[in-house]
Amino acid sequence: MRPPGFEPVVAGMISPRRAVPPHIALPPYAISGKSGTAPSGVAPSDSTTIEAMRLAGSAARRVLSAVAAEIAPGVTSDHLDEVCHETCIAEGGYPSPLNYNGFPKSLCTSANEIICHGIPDDRQLRDGDIVNCDVTIYVGGVHGDHSETFLVGDVDETSRRLVAVTRESMYHGIAAVRPGAQVCDIGRAIQARAEAEGYGVVREFVGHGIGQIFHRLPNIPHYFDPAARTELVKGMTFTVEPMITAGTPRAQLWPDGWTAMTADRSRTAQFEHTVVVTDDGAELLTVTPDEPQPFLSADTANRLSPDNWPRQLNTAAVQAR
Repeated sequence: MRPPGFEPVVAGMISPRRAVPPHIALPPYAISGKSGTAPSGVAPSDSTTIEAMRLAGSAARRVLSAVAAEIAPGVTSDHLDEVCHETCIAEGGYPSPLNYNGFPKSLCTSANEIICHGIPDDRQLRDGDIVNCDVTIYVGGVHGDHSETFLVGDVDETSRRLVAVTRESMYHGIAAVRPGAQVCDIGRAIQARAEAEGYGVVREFVGHGIGQIFHRLPNIPHYFDPAARTELVKGMTFTVEPMITAGTPRAQLWPDGWTAMTADRSRTAQFEHTVVVTDDGAELLTVTPDEPQPFLSADTANRLSPDNWPRQLNTAAVQAR
């Protein structure tokens, strides 16, 4: 479950909070650090908000691409945070995680056994690591939320398979999105794909509604939860972001109150897109306009063909080839 020679991740030194220029529009929590109370109901977004989310989602994709291009052995997660921060500002946006309920950085970096919410620090990525980078940008009054898990250098085949199946599981979940379906259908599809390969699905963290508010209803479990009966309707916007584990899916929290790891220190991976429910399926919002949209099709075979999915982003090692 963990490659030989890889000890558990330990916390490093965290650099000071990065500054945001005064011309950048701030989300409500940016100064106070308090996220506030999200609306209690589930409501579709209007066409103006959805168009703004397309722009924010494309920006998130470009930011994550810039981060990915820096990933290599010896690079620190703090450097990746700097790239994320500066690229968000260059896009005219605010890095949404920064000071969200006190989170100290602009990017979440979760390596190896870290499930999610890892805080960037001076730890260097090692050859053979896997690392999830989770980008969210607030621009145009809305948030775009997107993540991928990346291979760092020469990664063992077992970890490569975990990453590949996690990506597949996310897209199987998105393929279940259509008007009239229920939230539980998303988790059912993800769980079926992951468990067919012998992997676990984390229960403690779920996808979420998103738009003008970073996190709101509906919650999107990545496992089959029979209580998740909210009906999907056109215009609903939310994330699908399964966290899949090679061992136990049970999570433990670090003393920092953010970093979550697998209880048995087995490796874990995550992928995430923000989507909107359409007339017949789902539109991926966290892609650039030139990328495919296979989930708009009513054809199940088209939705589930990996050849039709957006490409995985290139790391520094891939770009150098």
